[in-house]
Amino acid sequence: MTKNTSVFRDRRLNGWPLFWLLTIPMLGFMALAVLQHDLTAPEDISSLIGYSVRWAVPFIFWVTAASAMPIIFPCEFSQWWRRNTRYTGLVFAVAMGFQGLFIFLISGAHADYYYGEIYYLRDELEGTSGYIFLSAMVFTSFKFGRRLLTAVQWKTLHRSGVYFLWAYPFSVYWWNLFYYPYENAGYSNEYYDYLFYTLGFLAFAARIAAWTKQKMRVRAQSSNASASSGQRIAGQVVIALGLAMAVSGHIWYPNVSDFFYAEIWPTAIVSFQLWLPFWPLEPFMPLITIGIGAWLMTLGPAQSPQSRGASRETPSFDEQPART
Repeated sequence: MTKNTSVFRDRRLNGWPLFWLLTIPMLGFMALAVLQHDLTAPEDISSLIGYSVRWAVPFIFWVTAASAMPIIFPCEFSQWWRRNTRYTGLVFAVAMGFQGLFIFLISGAHADYYYGEIYYLRDELEGTSGYIFLSAMVFTSFKFGRRLLTAVQWKTLHRSGVYFLWAYPFSVYWWNLFYYPYENAGYSNEYYDYLFYTLGFLAFAARIAAWTKQKMRVRAQSSNASASSGQRIAGQVVIALGLAMAVSGHIWYPNVSDFFYAEIWPTAIVSFQLWLPFWPLEPFMPLITIGIGAWLMTLGPAQSPQSRGASRETPSFDEQPART
């Protein structure tokens, strides 16, 4: 048998060596940033909070897309991407640990500034929920934590956690692009607002694309089970609408917001925005629309017993290896 000499099989680019390869430079840049800021000044600590988040965000988007890539682009690189999900996820956790440290410092030493300039109940609920998910995911990424969960429980926790941890930064950059510039005349976007919004969108769109490809592959194995041409066209139109919505939030957002906060709704429902994370989901509506279009494209009549058997043999694209 020919030995696999792919660079993506190199042990220095897999597992814990990859974790340290990514973590050590980040620690160096974080240390340099700390030395350049005054930790007694709340404005400087606030700046460090944002800086640490910008280190973390690419890794959660990377993790979000990891399970989908081998399905969309089957190759050594995509397999390497998915194989190292655990370690890139732990790099994300390290970066978020810095954010948590800086939040602790500013909320403790500069409570007036924190609660006056930074703190919002909705953000606090979303952030706290994210840290709960992150802590549970890190704990169960090791054998001593994983053995406390069944395979189904582990998969549910990590999938839900990835979705939630992806949603928080993605929604932040959506608001930065499509809300603040049009509500505040003096507001100007940074380059990373565009970059991280695009990466976050593509990461979740990759999951939708992988699900669609997998579903259509299963449908192709069964007789007379594919969607009609009308359904496919309708799905494509809806997907195109979702893509248009993804770059035009400033156009449709005001009408959607007015609808959800209209006086026709009971006060209790309108107040959901104060404590229900991400409600009413404006940043995610383009992706929800794309998902509906993908679902329409994969609709078809009930599968035959043979095709149902084929479906069971096709693994879920979000399955993760049980070993450490």
